[in-house]
Amino acid sequence: MRIRTFALAALAATAVTTALVMTAGPAAAGPAVSADPSRVDTEQEAIARAYIDALVTHDASAVSFAPDATRVEAGLKTGFNGAQLRWDLDHGPQYRVIQGIRELELSEQGNEVAARFLLDAGFGSTTLLTVRIDETFTIENGAIKTIVAHITPQFGS
Repeated sequence: MRIRTFALAALAATAVTTALVMTAGPAAAGPAVSADPSRVDTEQEAIARAYIDALVTHDASAVSFAPDATRVEAGLKTGFNGAQLRWDLDHGPQYRVIQGIRELELSEQGNEVAARFLLDAGFGSTTLLTVRIDETFTIENGAIKTIVAHITPQFGS
C-alpha cells in the first residue's frame, strides 16, 4: 500500500512538473511585483504586466490581446489566438499550480517588452518547483500580438 501511495504521489508530482514546464503556467498569490516597486511602467510594460498578473490571479479581464495573438513556449506553439489565450489564463489547469511570481524585471525596446521573473508552483503551501521565465511580448496597437517564453527550472531557489 505504501508503494502504491508513493507511486501515485510521484506520478502527481511528475504531472504537475510536466504541465508547468510544457505550458508555463500560476495558485493564489498577489499580483506580480517588480524588483523596484517605486518604478512606473511604460504603457507597453503595463500591458505585459497585466498578462503576468493574470497568471497569478486567473483573471484576464485587464489583458489586451490582439485577436490573432500567439504564444510560443520552448519552441512549441501554446497560444493560437487572443480568445484562447484569455480562456487559458482564466480557466487553464496549467496555471492553477502557480503560487506566485517574484523578482519581476521588465524592460522595453521598440514594440517589445522583455519580462524576466521567478515563478513558484505547487499545491497549497508546498512549493514543488521554481522556474525562471524569460518572456518577450510584442505589443501592437496597444495589445499583445506575440509572446515567446523560455522556461528554465531553478534548483535551490
